[in-house]
Amino acid sequence: MTDQRTSTGRNAVLGLALSVAAPFAGAAESATQQIARAGTQASFAGPAENFIGKVRVDPLFAADAEVQASSAYVSFEPGAHSAWHTHPAGQRLVVTSGVGLTQEWGKPAQRIHPGDVVVCPAGVKHWHGAAPHSAMTHLAVTGVAEGKTVTWMEQVSDAQYSEAAAIFDVAVAGALSARQQAIPLIAAAAATSNLPQLNAALNRGLDAGLSISEAKEILVQMYAYTGFPKSLNALGELMAVVEARKGQGMTDAPGQPPSGEIPVGAALRAVGTANQTRISGAPVTGPVMEFAPVIKQFLQSHLFGDIFERDNLDWQGRELATVGALAAMPGVEAQLRSHMAASQRVGLSREQLEHVVQLLAHSGDPAAAARAAKALEQASTASP
Repeated sequence: MTDQRTSTGRNAVLGLALSVAAPFAGAAESATQQIARAGTQASFAGPAENFIGKVRVDPLFAADAEVQASSAYVSFEPGAHSAWHTHPAGQRLVVTSGVGLTQEWGKPAQRIHPGDVVVCPAGVKHWHGAAPHSAMTHLAVTGVAEGKTVTWMEQVSDAQYSEAAAIFDVAVAGALSARQQAIPLIAAAAATSNLPQLNAALNRGLDAGLSISEAKEILVQMYAYTGFPKSLNALGELMAVVEARKGQGMTDAPGQPPSGEIPVGAALRAVGTANQTRISGAPVTGPVMEFAPVIKQFLQSHLFGDIFERDNLDWQGRELATVGALAAMPGVEAQLRSHMAASQRVGLSREQLEHVVQLLAHSGDPAAAARAAKALEQASTASP
């Protein structure tokens, strides 16, 4: 079907480049720069007649007499996608985050990743959206011809989407078990507060046999590396996932709580110091510890004591989580390098850590994968 709304309405929302002319009104007459501040233009949900799943459109600029194109960021939650459509004056898409799919009528679907540029020629029937396991956001710049940006057609059927998404069903080959593969992806999504991606990673982990107790433990540990707010938000997402799976008749293993009694006081710090030394390969010292001795106390008593003494997640799982989280956060490369070395001390092989790099790349975060690959190489070079 077609839709010929004017640019004063939401036609550009449907054209994946919402037209909001007000911030730029009078630009041509005044010949001065105009600035629409971030957050001042309201976002809209992609309408159900043109999209499947949850889609948000954040407008950037409207077409005018000088520039015959409009633009917006369009964010798709995992599995969300557009209907089939064409653009009378073409469109350009730049993927900014996540992993997606695009398909031209009569041709195989293709994966799209951050940094990819998709050129949609005028009149070519196609659709685009997120992969099943990942959210995806792209910047859309859409041409305008005779006031029109898009011609909408039929919805992509479930069978068509499933066939297109089958290109993601091929597992990322490597040395980690299916259960282990989910751990760094869960941690990376929690570290970046990407809740749609976290939802997909948690479902993947539970499907692979990760217990609810282990999933909780991964997200509780995250507060030591990413902060309480992100940890709490991630735990809330896990609650929602578990409830949703129950509603679908799925039964997940509850897992076991920590066994044994964790010491307190001086005994706790002694245990934590021993754990820290084993994981780090030597007693941890340095100018920062001398400048702020209390941070050393907290690391030994709490992180390597209270947390690492909890045995409902093994140390390999804890290091996989830590590596995934640190790789997802720019600016902590030194700590990531240290944990790449620590991961090998607790029994993870180089091949398993290379698998983590591949998983991060496959999940749509090439920057995290690059940081992880560099840290692994540096840690391996530094090892005796």
